[in-house]
Amino acid sequence: MILTKDLSKNYGDFAALQNLNLTVKQGEILCLLGANGAGKSTTINLLLNFITPTSGKAYINGLDVTENATKTKSFLTYIPENLMLYPTLTAVENLDYFLGISGKKFSKTDLELYLEEAGLQHEAFHKRVQFFSKGMRQKVGIALAIAKEAKVLLLDEPTSGLDPKSSNEFGELLKKMRAEGVAILMATHDIFRAKEIGTHIGIMKQGTLRHHFPTEDISLRELEELYLDTMILKETAL
Repeated sequence: MILTKDLSKNYGDFAALQNLNLTVKQGEILCLLGANGAGKSTTINLLLNFITPTSGKAYINGLDVTENATKTKSFLTYIPENLMLYPTLTAVENLDYFLGISGKKFSKTDLELYLEEAGLQHEAFHKRVQFFSKGMRQKVGIALAIAKEAKVLLLDEPTSGLDPKSSNEFGELLKKMRAEGVAILMATHDIFRAKEIGTHIGIMKQGTLRHHFPTEDISLRELEELYLDTMILKETAL
């Protein structure tokens, strides 16, 4: 589970995130929408303990992220917009390496099964990832989450730059993980994908969470209108 309580991050006089309160339970996908600088990536970086909060708390599976940085990372997998893999290693070798860092060891057959479950084509298992498309690299990231039995998945613009087919395949993988009880937080600009796969949607602007609701409560057209209205609304009118 993901939980934040009055989570804030300031850089001098600039408030990158202000009093964020949100919960993502097991089997939920919260899609955070917002323009660049809205606070989406700051939220994820705080949950990863890449940066420390100015005030407030962030929790992963009930543990304070700041006080339990190593333990909370063992519960989660993070997939950024551009997943960094070792280009001269194959998909299997990358998976073996990163799982080894987390203290897990698997046979080659097991690693291949995780890649298969993540939707990577068989002929790519033993190819160097320097020849992979972005969608293929993201599937290696999903395989890592599956192998780690991650309870939490943090995603920062994972479908940016993907073609429609790859984006749809990635969305289906996330829905599968949701069904297996993973708590997923995804920062995205993709309104359509957020509506399709999210159980909940949040809209952020200038470091604050302006709207937060179950996806089923809004149509795609209504979501688009609400998002655009939020983005153009002047601060003086709030």
